[in-house]
Amino acid sequence: MMVKCTKFTLFLIALFFVNLSFAQRTIIHCGKLIDGKRSKAQDKMTIVVDGDKIVEVRSGFMKPGESDQLLDLSGKTVLPGLMDMHVHVESQTSPNSYIQRFTLNDADVAYRAAKYANITLMSGFTTVRDLGGSGVNISLRDAINNGYAVGPRIYTSGKSIATTGGHADPTNGYRKELSGDPGPKEGVANGPFDARKAVRQRYKNGSDLIKITATAGVLSMAKNGSAPQFMEDELRGIIETANDMGMTVAAHAHGAEGMKRAIRAGVTSIEHGTFMDEETIALMKQHGTWYVPTLLAGKTVADSAKVPGYYPEIVVPKALAIGPQLQDTFSRAYKKGVKIAFGTDAGVFVHGYNAREFNLMVEGGMSEMEAIQAATVNAAMLLGIEDELGSVEKGKKADIIAVEGDPLKDISVLQQVEFVMKGGEVFKNI
Repeated sequence: MMVKCTKFTLFLIALFFVNLSFAQRTIIHCGKLIDGKRSKAQDKMTIVVDGDKIVEVRSGFMKPGESDQLLDLSGKTVLPGLMDMHVHVESQTSPNSYIQRFTLNDADVAYRAAKYANITLMSGFTTVRDLGGSGVNISLRDAINNGYAVGPRIYTSGKSIATTGGHADPTNGYRKELSGDPGPKEGVANGPFDARKAVRQRYKNGSDLIKITATAGVLSMAKNGSAPQFMEDELRGIIETANDMGMTVAAHAHGAEGMKRAIRAGVTSIEHGTFMDEETIALMKQHGTWYVPTLLAGKTVADSAKVPGYYPEIVVPKALAIGPQLQDTFSRAYKKGVKIAFGTDAGVFVHGYNAREFNLMVEGGMSEMEAIQAATVNAAMLLGIEDELGSVEKGKKADIIAVEGDPLKDISVLQQVEFVMKGGEVFKNI
């Protein structure tokens, strides 16, 4: 059968091949390159980007071809896009945070979250792990992926899973007529059957991973901030079900007993880890459990608790007790060789200041390079995407940032990111 081609069809075919032949690569000249894997920076390097991928990294400044775009970062230090493994993109600290649960609709939360996501990307964080919200975080992830909003890649847990009355029970602090009896659908689980159903509900809702609150928390409306909140059979129910569905599990935890139960049950990461003891550290090393310290959140809540009326009265003593402990815990875990990935708990402090975490990590004993690797290659390993992201090398997605100065000499320069590329697209330029 012969197909008749109109002049217009031939024109479209010709236009397609013309565009194909003039496909534009991006040539990036780097004054210094910290690639995320080497222990030292490299001077005068070139990165070649085609589409959303890095296709070549070479020494020296490569001359661009006629159809190539040159991005001259020869006076800057270039790094992989930074990755924050603990954010809350739906919310931001405020004295009004607790009342806003009753005054904001999902649409209000979504518009605010879109702003926070944009700020996060412009701060140099091209990938984040969002650990708990209402479910708006899932919609925002999809909106960003489909080009309807601007922000980092989001890997989200959707709604966290808690026990009745536990940290992340969405009705804590409500009067009895409003509190009801939330269950697995709302992210509250009691017993292994509830636990499995809660995970399956998160999977149904579109979550990428699971977040549990293995112990009490600082900012929840409850007196205790560190007691364990799941039994081990409940934890195994969550983790086994999540693993069957290809999902990892992150565990909010402050108290040692709750951490130990979660680690023995097979959790992927411990978040915060405030009162981690030597037995917990040994278990983490034995099981290969990641630690996400969130030092900046600890400092922020302790400072905010000193402001009269900023937090409810029941929160203040927990914030003052737990916040200052985190940096000491981090130092001990680091010196003992626990695997560490960068995470801040952004939202507990104002979005956009994530990079201040680097200074606290360096103050806690890490070298500048180790802190950077915690936010690049280590974070990618925690997410299981090290084949795609976390370093500047051939075949990886083109997530690239640049700063003035040398972060290996002054880590604080990462707080002023001047250039941001995500997936080969420039979102912030000099």
